[in-house]
Amino acid sequence: MLFRRDPSLSRRDFVRLAAAASAATALPRNPFAQIVVAAPVKKLRYAPVGLGGISVQHFMPGTRKGQFGEITGLVSGHPDKANRLAAEYNVPAGNIYTYETFDKIRDNPNIDAVYIGLPNSMHAEYTIRAAEAGKHVLCEKPMAISVKECENMIAACKKNDRKLMIAYRCHTQSTHMQARDLVRSGAIGKVEVIEGAAGFNSAPNQWRLVKKMAGGGPLMDIGIYALNACRFIVGEEPDVISAYSSVIDNDGRFTDVEENVGWTMKFPSGAVASITSTYGATQEGFLRVHGSKGVLEFNGFGYDGISMTLRQTGLGRNDVTTQTDNAKDPYQFVVESDYFSRCVLDNKPIEPSGEEGLRDIAICMRIYEAAAKNAKG
Repeated sequence: MLFRRDPSLSRRDFVRLAAAASAATALPRNPFAQIVVAAPVKKLRYAPVGLGGISVQHFMPGTRKGQFGEITGLVSGHPDKANRLAAEYNVPAGNIYTYETFDKIRDNPNIDAVYIGLPNSMHAEYTIRAAEAGKHVLCEKPMAISVKECENMIAACKKNDRKLMIAYRCHTQSTHMQARDLVRSGAIGKVEVIEGAAGFNSAPNQWRLVKKMAGGGPLMDIGIYALNACRFIVGEEPDVISAYSSVIDNDGRFTDVEENVGWTMKFPSGAVASITSTYGATQEGFLRVHGSKGVLEFNGFGYDGISMTLRQTGLGRNDVTTQTDNAKDPYQFVVESDYFSRCVLDNKPIEPSGEEGLRDIAICMRIYEAAAKNAKG
């Protein structure tokens, strides 16, 4: 069982945790205490695959600001963009690859790993090709668009003895980790009910609205944050799932994927979660965990401005403590990049692993199956 003990976490204890996290924002750190890493003798050398917004605006600046990684290669179908970024990051012309020449990366000893920031449907192909070329892989979420693709990615990395991490920033973000630790410590008692949401109003004519490229709608994009956070914080896998999806705005955007999706999950402990996600409206991301002795809520799956509130009740108590992480983008990518770099350089186990990404995709498929079943009545 997850909740073997029932300690009352005092306001002082919570503030101490918050202060420690605030101090940690001054320097990227290893987010998992059980991993002790020595200072590496060199930096991990990355080649981002795909030079879209997630790579150019977030991962690459984050890696440059970090201590243990550097950008030494680029993979893109746009020569002008690649050349411009090569000049900015001092990447030699010989380290620039197209998708057609990607496999030649195996012959480049100055590239150790790739960061895959491609559309979802391309994650599996380039993870497998990278592993076969002898490169470690940090792959954006969602891991892939099917369970089989996830399994093939894991198998390829194991076969070639390459590390694979799925880029769930929340697993290395201090507020999310504290939320997990507080809930699992019993600070709010036994978990009873969980609420979550994440969504935005999608612009038209994007690859994320094409099922062949995205694998689905908001569930496979922004909704997976709430899904993963629920599992991460509670530490259980759902055994019962029900779901519904809908299209309200018949404006041409949602002919291929859902506009809205909502699902419920029951966990072995009996806790019940209800989560929604949309491409049709602004929906601030949050997760609210109701326990027998309090409530813990955090707001934000974005790149900065994440806050957490702990309310402890019972036995005459009504203690409320709020913590806000004001670290700005690309800080979360600094921590993520440095964590992956350290694990590779010191040959340490990685979490979130490919298996973690696979579990989320398996649940996403169950959600879509449940929604389809309910749509048939």
